[in-house]
Amino acid sequence: MVQGTGSGVGKSVIVAALCRIFTQDGYKVAPFKSQNMALNSYVTKDGLEIGRAQAFQAFAARKEPTVEMNPILLKPSSDTGAQVIVRGKPIGNMTAKEYHKYKPKALSLIQHCFDILERENDIVVIEGAGSPAEINLRANDIVNMSIAKLLNAPVLLLGDIDKGGVFAWIVGTLELLETEEKELVKGILINKFRGDMDILKPGLEFLEKRVNKPVIGVIPYFHDIKIQEEDSVSLSVEKRKTRAAKKGEGKEITIEVVYLPHISNFTDFDALEAEDDVSIRYMGKGEKIGEPDVIIIPGSKNTIGDLLYLKNSGYASQIVEKVRSGKCLLFGICGGYQMLCNTIIDPEGVESKVRETEGLGLLPATTIFESHAQKMTNQVRAIADLEFYKGELAGYEIHMGRTYFANGTIKIKNAFMIFERSGEKVMDNGGAVSSDGNVIGTYIHGIFDNDGFRHAFLDYIRQKKGSLYINENKSEDKNKSGINWDTEYNKLADLVRRSIDMNKLYEIVNKWYVKKKSF
Repeated sequence: MVQGTGSGVGKSVIVAALCRIFTQDGYKVAPFKSQNMALNSYVTKDGLEIGRAQAFQAFAARKEPTVEMNPILLKPSSDTGAQVIVRGKPIGNMTAKEYHKYKPKALSLIQHCFDILERENDIVVIEGAGSPAEINLRANDIVNMSIAKLLNAPVLLLGDIDKGGVFAWIVGTLELLETEEKELVKGILINKFRGDMDILKPGLEFLEKRVNKPVIGVIPYFHDIKIQEEDSVSLSVEKRKTRAAKKGEGKEITIEVVYLPHISNFTDFDALEAEDDVSIRYMGKGEKIGEPDVIIIPGSKNTIGDLLYLKNSGYASQIVEKVRSGKCLLFGICGGYQMLCNTIIDPEGVESKVRETEGLGLLPATTIFESHAQKMTNQVRAIADLEFYKGELAGYEIHMGRTYFANGTIKIKNAFMIFERSGEKVMDNGGAVSSDGNVIGTYIHGIFDNDGFRHAFLDYIRQKKGSLYINENKSEDKNKSGINWDTEYNKLADLVRRSIDMNKLYEIVNKWYVKKKSF
């Protein structure tokens, strides 16, 4: 089990690295996180929703993601509430207090899911959440030390040296653990180191003596490995500015993604960001809209709440003005697609306390959230019917609302027709485009991961700009990302393998295995 001194220290990435390392070494491996709080999610082949990080880790282990890898997913919809998803299906919205009372009921489910993974694999790599030293959460903990104790799992404690104060974090975390919990910690990992190891060594020696635990690895900070971020916490203001600085100047196409308060599945744009001539800026609160070629309104866990944010911040009127003047193209995905409508109605408060509000009015449609309607969580295949692309693509949908278009309207046309949903044949509208082609909306996440669609879309933007450059690298496989994730997993595994004591790591694993078998 990998636990951290706090949130954002790199637990998800290290778990992915270990999954690939153990897989490379010939073991059957699976990731596991009993409870994940994240707005980035993934839909399994059987239509169940799990945290995106566990899907990423499963692919690192060369496994198909399953719901057992993340039995409980929390998707925050406000500062004090979240949608609770159990075994891939939502069971309702709960306040923090309500969920706190629910957690003890979840332990048997967590044990059951872990048992399934354990039977099918040689090694299960477990990820904790936040910090195990949160005293106020200890009584009802179902993701950190309670899980380590329940499963008798050896723990690696991970600290982020780039944040500063890593020695105090590690010592303080261990000091706040109970004796039984402290004994489960078998080693220390330090992440995101940049500098001279000779200067760091005295600190490591002091740390080992102080906590009586071995430091089994120091992982360097890296820039050249593409790893999907776990959640919106990773898109901090500092990181967004870093991305803009790296990608902004001298690029052919500029894209601005609105950084919504409840932004979800921003991994939709990783493939765009990987294109050499594309600059992506995540536009945060208080930042002015520039002169982009494309504005993207991404997915949201609270569509009405985030729409009101756009209106109150002045972004809504600016976006509408730019699109109607023909200055840029607007692309809405999932919640962003719903915001393009004339009206959004939530009569029973499925996502918001606001029952009805006007949308951006760019597509003549109404989106309705109905409590009796099942949440759509499916892998899908669709046909696109756009000026720049007519062909198949694949992706997934995760949404509650349904969008209905006015009868007989001539201002839009169906742009994406879903013909397969979770392996079953269907014929359903998956999005629309305005008559002038400047407004496109879809429920399909991962749409830009389709090489053929992405290249055609970017060429369309280049042509509108009068560019002479057209992408000649058009893949025939329209369902694969332009990023070779397998190569990136291997690069990550190589870096981590070189940076830790593998003999010590396997010693820890083998001791656990022998102890487990003795029961």
